[in-house]
Amino acid sequence: MAFAGLKKQINKANQYVTEKMGGAEGTKLDLDFVEMERKTDVTCELVEELQTKTKEFLQPNPTARAKMAAVKGISKLSGQAKSNTYPQPEGVLGDCMLLYGKKLGEDTVFSNCLIEMGEALKQMADVKYSLDDNIKQNFLEPLHHLQTKDLKEVMHHRKKLQGRRLDFDCKRRRQAKGAHIADDEIRQAEEKFAESLQLAQIGMFNLLDNDVEQVAQLTFFAESLLEYHQQCTEILKGLVSTLMEKKEEAVNRPKMEFVPKTLADLHIEGIHDLNNGRRYGSTQSLSRPRQHIPPSSSVGDLSTTDPFKAWEAPSPVRTQVRPAPGFKPHPAPRNQFNGRDPWTGDFSFICRVIYVWFWLWIAGDGGGTWWKAVHGRNLTCT
Repeated sequence: MAFAGLKKQINKANQYVTEKMGGAEGTKLDLDFVEMERKTDVTCELVEELQTKTKEFLQPNPTARAKMAAVKGISKLSGQAKSNTYPQPEGVLGDCMLLYGKKLGEDTVFSNCLIEMGEALKQMADVKYSLDDNIKQNFLEPLHHLQTKDLKEVMHHRKKLQGRRLDFDCKRRRQAKGAHIADDEIRQAEEKFAESLQLAQIGMFNLLDNDVEQVAQLTFFAESLLEYHQQCTEILKGLVSTLMEKKEEAVNRPKMEFVPKTLADLHIEGIHDLNNGRRYGSTQSLSRPRQHIPPSSSVGDLSTTDPFKAWEAPSPVRTQVRPAPGFKPHPAPRNQFNGRDPWTGDFSFICRVIYVWFWLWIAGDGGGTWWKAVHGRNLTCT
């Protein structure tokens, strides 16, 4: 028997190579059988893709699916039955809203609305879990059974038919070329070929003629989706009604007056000003009146030729000084800078320099007249 089986395999390989490369003609089957084979192949692809896409529809997150598959495989290897539930996006978002709604406190309308919406999303997640269970039980499992039982059996008969056809054609071709092959051997090969042909046709016909069961499965799928969306609609209608009431409550709630606290109210000592000990951030800085700044003077008020000596006196005294030749003093408005510190009223070194050059620049020569009067030569800018 072992030798007979090996001989049959050699005959099939010889016939296959001869048909593909030698141009030999094999036994041709009718068009109806070829069309049944095509539809059977399409059904195999359909069942495979339909299971994959349905799982992606129910569980759209690929990372979560891969994690669940890994946990399932590890649990099988370890012998421990460990279940891992797919995280529904509605449930994840609902948990987030519930968490932060409770953290904010239930004394605000916004936090109460967060809690209400979080609970509604959790209910929708529970409905989605129920949808997953129903579709897996009544749609995916029948498809898996069809793939592993009926389709597998049909594909087995088709493969066996192909092998017996090659064996029958090889023996018949060799007999036609004059090889010593008994008629009984060819007749036996023909009977086996006819048997496989009949089984393959019956299997493909039963597979393709099973529309009632397949349509019933699709109908249940559609009904499950309809029921899921109806339940979600009812949940969302109640949620929208509740949120509208909360919105009206927020609109009609009277506005609360809020007065921010100062550092003095919180008994926090601020930084003291270095000039007059004024405390920033306290009410003293707001109630203390600003020191009066006397009106500004002109260059004619300087008591000496050198304007820097004008600040040696304890207080500014208006004196008559002969101006330098070519100098035309201008009247000083009261609101212009007079060289005093705006907080203390004293003359500082920087204020002196700014004050002198300010008025000499107004004279029109950029300070050249004062420079010539003091140093005896013209001011040259390089």
